Amino acid sequence: MTHADELKNSGLKATLPRIKVLEVFQKTAERHMSAEDVFRVLLAEHADVGLATVYRVLMQFEQAGILSRHHFESGKAVFELNQGQHHDHLVCVDCGRVEEFFDNEIERRQRSIAQARGFELQDHALALYAVCTKKNCPHRVKT
Repeated sequence: MTHADELKNSGLKATLPRIKVLEVFQKTAERHMSAEDVFRVLLAEHADVGLATVYRVLMQFEQAGILSRHHFESGKAVFELNQGQHHDHLVCVDCGRVEEFFDNEIERRQRSIAQARGFELQDHALALYAVCTKKNCPHRVKT
């Protein structure tokens, strides 16, 4: 399926800025990107897409279900491709690196807690804020 087909299936016209932004998310190793991160990648590729357009496309992609938005501790919105598989996040408070994880026991406990309090869980977002304990973490800011 082409990028244009993916966009059309989401109800969006396949404009060049939309295709470029979608390509950034599909080809980068970085799963969680801010609008500024996407803009920097596009600048490096000499793509003629402005920051305001990047913001607009990200909002359109979120509304269409192509991307999911998260607000981690920094308060800055980051986006990731919505691939339909639920996961939670570990966020390093030193460098901001985000690691995804899934744990059946945590999922079971959340449903159980909601049910015990008279709720039916519809959705949730869990972010654990921690400090990386790896001695030579490549993501840690050097001081």
